[in-house]
Amino acid sequence: MTEKESRYETITHTLEPLYNSESKILILGSFPSVKTREYGFFYGHPQNRFWPVKEKLFNVELSRDIDERRDFLLSHNIAVFDSIYECDIIGSSDASIKNVKPSNLVDIVNAADIKQVFCNGGTSYKYYKKYHAKKLNLKGVKLPSTSPANARYRLDDLLEEWSEILKYLGR
Repeated sequence: MTEKESRYETITHTLEPLYNSESKILILGSFPSVKTREYGFFYGHPQNRFWPVKEKLFNVELSRDIDERRDFLLSHNIAVFDSIYECDIIGSSDASIKNVKPSNLVDIVNAADIKQVFCNGGTSYKYYKKYHAKKLNLKGVKLPSTSPANARYRLDDLLEEWSEILKYLGR
């Protein structure tokens, strides 16, 4: 076994999908980062721009309180989960992901009023297309990743791209 291979861990998703019957869009990440798993809710890394983008798009200020963030998403008809349920991964590196077991998205789509799936970055989109798109009969839309690793996009660039979600939310 190489040194790199020995750094892989098999991790199972620790978060429940967030949705309700009113959810109109589903935002999918790839797989929760180490920081997100420690935090206990989606996009928990302090440098991830998911929450700053939502604050600007919806003209709100949110704390790091999980209940507040959960309520915000549900009240704006936004469901969130990840394309991958289990995988082998090194740290939080999407590039290292292998041996993927896909998430169950059918239950979300059946229980909610999902009109569009948005993928937060290329890895999420890759696995959405591979495992979910045909099954759900919903073409996913790839948006630029809000991850701090995606330094190519400034916040203003992300806002411009992510404003696409507003069309599906009646805003």
